[in-house]
Amino acid sequence: MNTLSTPRTALVTGGSRGLGRDAVLQLARAGWDLVFTFHSRADEAEAVAAEVRALGRRAAALQFDAGDVARFPAFVEALRGALADGIGRPTLDAVVHNAGFGVHASFAETRKADFDALMNVHLKGPFFLTQALLPLLADGARILHVSSGLTRFALPGYAAYATMKGAVEVLTRYLAKELGARGIRVNTLAPGAIETDFGGGAVRDNAQLNAYVASQTALGRVGRPEDIGGAISALLADESGWITGQRIEASGGMFI
Repeated sequence: MNTLSTPRTALVTGGSRGLGRDAVLQLARAGWDLVFTFHSRADEAEAVAAEVRALGRRAAALQFDAGDVARFPAFVEALRGALADGIGRPTLDAVVHNAGFGVHASFAETRKADFDALMNVHLKGPFFLTQALLPLLADGARILHVSSGLTRFALPGYAAYATMKGAVEVLTRYLAKELGARGIRVNTLAPGAIETDFGGGAVRDNAQLNAYVASQTALGRVGRPEDIGGAISALLADESGWITGQRIEASGGMFI
């Protein structure tokens, strides 16, 4: 695994469980110090922070609601404190927008409240959090949006969720263009179906669904969190420094 020649710091939203947790740990193994957020389970977050420290890296966990834009200024101030006190460096070298949730409902039955909640967390949140973090981003930093394979293939019940992720993929290209003068590169990583508790853990726990997804995937199995954590680490590495404005799918060849 590639490791950093000099210590760097990444912010990972939604880093206490699922894909975010694995990304935090894989980045720590690659030499990153981590600030990561959690929504409500402080005990889970502290357990992850302890794992990062056991790997010899620095860690800080902050409570954060990715859909509550009005509180972003207060979060940025808390982040400044965490960087100064917990990490010992004043800037961020990477931001991974991973926090999110899913809603499964047909187009005809999608409620406005669910649509708005998805938009706040998956689109409005990353847009305005990145805006608020611009003063803390080091020149040459990386921004990575976690999207979904559902922006390429369509499965009934995910119209609203995939719409938000598709918008984030457009945002990725605009940020890459506008922030490129600072050497900041911006990409999207789009996972396929992964064995996590996302969506109630259906892909992980429903044997019939798991087998169906595996049968439609070129590599013959469903994705695991470490598949995505490894891809995130690779895209933030120096060796990927000439990649920006791109959507990279990590689905094992699902539905090709």
